[in-house]
Amino acid sequence: MSDVITGVLAVLLGLLLCFRGSGALRILLAIWGAFIGFGVGAVAVTQLTGQEYLGTVAGWAAAIVGALVLAALAYLFYAVAVVLGFGAMGFVLGQTVAAAVGAEEPWVLTAAGVVGGVVLAVIAIATNLPELVLVVISAFAGASITIAGLMLLLDMRDVESLVRADVSLADHPAWYLGYLVLAVVGIVVQLRRSRRGQRGTVRQSWAASSR
Repeated sequence: MSDVITGVLAVLLGLLLCFRGSGALRILLAIWGAFIGFGVGAVAVTQLTGQEYLGTVAGWAAAIVGALVLAALAYLFYAVAVVLGFGAMGFVLGQTVAAAVGAEEPWVLTAAGVVGGVVLAVIAIATNLPELVLVVISAFAGASITIAGLMLLLDMRDVESLVRADVSLADHPAWYLGYLVLAVVGIVVQLRRSRRGQRGTVRQSWAASSR
């Protein structure tokens, strides 16, 4: 049951991020913060108690509290939103790139994700990233999350394998092709939605999306 819930949430968030990443940045980063907080809270209880993921009332309570806290922080504070959003997107992209070049060991994929997350978060905070960069990053990250969610729903992976990153898209050529196609379509859709073709910075997109 937890795989189905997580899969549905991942697909919905992934599609929103892929096709609306730059147009509703503040709301999406708040949703992303909620998604991360939900997972962190649930995993924390699982690690502390040894119970099944989301298998107890305490697990659900911690997941909901984590979701609410990180969603609020991501919505209210730009720096928090950037760290959560770009850090998580960098983590996803780092793992995806590592898998694409043939990495298979879970620790290698995790390390690549951490490096990607840290680098992207630092760059986003230290510079005024153009919105075009956000469009590309959000489309690829959203496509990756969508595919992972679909694989969860089709029982091709489970939450544990998702956390351990021991399932690579490189092992599933059709899914990998679908990921690339979805990312490209997401980029095209987001660029077409941009107002009068004008591109600002990530900070400006975040501020404007609250209006």
